[in-house]
Amino acid sequence: MNPNRSALVPVGRRAAVAAVATAALVAGCGGGGTSRGPDSDASRRAAGCPAVLAAAKAAVARAERTDAAWTGPTTGPPAAPGKRLVYVAQTMTNPGVAGVAAGVRQAAAVAGWQVRVIDGEGTPAGIQAALSQAVTLRPSGIVIGGFDPQLTARQLARAGAAGIPVVGWHAVSTPGPSTRPALFTNVTTRVAEVARISADWVIAESGGGGGVVVFTDDSIPFARNKSELIKRRLADCPGVRLLATENIPIPDATQRTPQEVSSLLARFGDRWTHSVAINDLYFADAAPALRAAGLPGEGPPVNIGAGDGDPSAFQRINSRAYQAATVPEPLAQQGWQTVDELNRAFAGRPPSGYVAPVHVVTAANSGGATSWDPPGYQEAYRRIWRGE
Repeated sequence: MNPNRSALVPVGRRAAVAAVATAALVAGCGGGGTSRGPDSDASRRAAGCPAVLAAAKAAVARAERTDAAWTGPTTGPPAAPGKRLVYVAQTMTNPGVAGVAAGVRQAAAVAGWQVRVIDGEGTPAGIQAALSQAVTLRPSGIVIGGFDPQLTARQLARAGAAGIPVVGWHAVSTPGPSTRPALFTNVTTRVAEVARISADWVIAESGGGGGVVVFTDDSIPFARNKSELIKRRLADCPGVRLLATENIPIPDATQRTPQEVSSLLARFGDRWTHSVAINDLYFADAAPALRAAGLPGEGPPVNIGAGDGDPSAFQRINSRAYQAATVPEPLAQQGWQTVDELNRAFAGRPPSGYVAPVHVVTAANSGGATSWDPPGYQEAYRRIWRGE
């Protein structure tokens, strides 16, 4: 980490953002400007946040460790025979949703179960139709992959009436069982921890003096809550300024993000030093616009994803190409956990209660990998399902 990185703006970047800003002013769209005043970078750094900065650095150092042992379940019911699952995806273009689906398929194969994936294609109507189809198939269990169950209250009620247990992944904002909506359990990291560590990383990396853009999708309550928590933590450091919040629905990200990034460069110029996104995919879509502006892959802006840690995010981080860090969900492990939670439901047992700890991945600690999962989880689940 370079605590003074926000002050070290390459000449090429200054020229690039100046060109973009000039073009915007000619077009009459220079609303954000790049003028310096009392709220300049230097003033914000002078304001500082020494106590918050020290706490942020310590938290990030803990989260970047790679030697944590498996702390999840080691006991539970053996795998029930012959079960059929349906995984209803918010959209399979969301790498997190797709990554968990892959984990569910892998774990189900170990348990001897069948899995069918139905893609809701990112729209309320599509998600409702997908869950309705899932209930009609009368599976042993249903997985809600990354969408708000309130969108599908009628379909969820039908599943309950049919006695079909439902497990969510990122379905509600907190891990564990839910009564409204009715979920046997919800598999997720703790959103408050993910939000806080991603904001702490920005505070630490910027030395308490960054200008930040937050990318989010307000149509997903989980994502909206995460971005609000991120902004709340950033506000604890007076030296960090929130420049903008960009609300871009995930299904529209490929089309809209490059345009929004170009606009942000025109508005803020070199005041934009850092970004936090509720999902890594925004940086895949931002990269072409940043590259076209002549900006280096290492930034600024220096970018961190507050989920989900898909392989493409790791590749960008490892190659230092417009993303510096991610707070990855252990997607494969969560897919295995989802299968294990359903197996507990089939056996009439309570949920495991396991919540994966937060972890920060950078090029310095990734080891060149393209995913992160707590070590030892597969063998732990295999032993449980074998009845050992």
